[in-house]
Amino acid sequence: MKKIVAVAAFLSLSLSIIAQDDIRFGFQLSPSFSWMNTNTSKINPSGTNLGLKLGMTGEYYFRENYAFTSGIGFYFNNGGTLLHDFGGTYWPNSDLPSSLDTLPNNVKLKASIQYLEIPLGLKLRTREFGYLRYFMEPAITIGVKTQARGTIEGTGVKDDGEKYNIRKEVNLLNLSWGLGAGIEYGLSDNTSLIAGIGFQVGFTDVTDDKGQVFDPERGTVRERSKGTNNSITIRLGILF
Repeated sequence: MKKIVAVAAFLSLSLSIIAQDDIRFGFQLSPSFSWMNTNTSKINPSGTNLGLKLGMTGEYYFRENYAFTSGIGFYFNNGGTLLHDFGGTYWPNSDLPSSLDTLPNNVKLKASIQYLEIPLGLKLRTREFGYLRYFMEPAITIGVKTQARGTIEGTGVKDDGEKYNIRKEVNLLNLSWGLGAGIEYGLSDNTSLIAGIGFQVGFTDVTDDKGQVFDPERGTVRERSKGTNNSITIRLGILF
């Protein structure tokens, strides 16, 4: 974690040193709502997470209103809750109490994941209308897991609400594509407030898939579902 903070601080200092007319940098503090989907009808979304994106952004303008965008930041409390129709051993690599080794039908597993994110995008903005500019920004985001916690809820499950370390149940990388749109409000020639909304859709499997499920039709089988993260972010930030 200390290395990650050091890298973030170095990037911020570097951006401030090289800042030119065609390069802008800034910061975001953006609330987000995330949820999880799967590719099976036996495991369904059952709750959202309220999270937060905190980090630095950078823009390189190769034309007046067109820029390559990137940055670095943390996405706190990403994830969601999944309802499993069938029981099983879903988190076998985690240090769970013996009473939770085997979970019942209709159990809810909630994941709260923290990622270090690096977005790579293209920003297209309009000319200035008074103090305002409008923009659209498609992007690909690389997420690197830094920690993961989980809770278990269900009929007959003891210790409801207790958080467990589930780092080993979550894959290291999470790749997603997204589209954002919003406005820039100019405070001065070089400073703008940013407000907008963004959608982010994961396309890689978040879950490690080493558990087992008790399927009444097939018996005990390996749990191979693909779980993906999706989110809506209310983007708030400032650019210099």
